[in-house]
Amino acid sequence: MGYEGDLLLMCPADEFDFSNTYAVVVSGDFPNPCGHLILNLGGLGGMYFHVAGVHTFPRQMTEAGYRLYLKDTGKKELKRFKVSISKPDAAMLKLEELLSEKWTWGVLPHNCASFVEDVVQAGGSAAGLYSNCPRLEDFD
Repeated sequence: MGYEGDLLLMCPADEFDFSNTYAVVVSGDFPNPCGHLILNLGGLGGMYFHVAGVHTFPRQMTEAGYRLYLKDTGKKELKRFKVSISKPDAAMLKLEELLSEKWTWGVLPHNCASFVEDVVQAGGSAAGLYSNCPRLEDFD
C-alpha cells in the first residue's frame, strides 16, 4: 500500500484557499471502475483532501504529497472540475468536521464523492454527482 496522505492533527492557523476549489478525478483501484474523487483547495500547489479506506480518518496532502500519492498508488489524474464556493467559512467548518471523524466507506452512497460533495455543498455549491461514480460523469 502506497502513500495516501497524512492525518490533519490540528486545525490550521489560516483557512484553506477555497477561491480555487477543484474536484479532482483520479483512476481507481481494481475492481473499482468509477475512479476516485479528491478535493483540491488552492489549485496546483494547494492542498488535497480525500477518504481512502473502509473506516478511517480522511487524509490531507500537499502538492508534493499528491504527486507521491499518484506515483505510489499507480493512479493517474483523469480530470479536474472547478467548483465555485460562495461560503468559504462554512466549507472550512465542514472540512474540519469531516477530517476530525472516522469515515465509513459505503460503496456508492457514502464514498469519496460524497466526502467532496459534503464540503463543497456546505460552501454554497450545488455541484455533485448523480451516480457517485466520478469517472463516468462531470462534477457539476
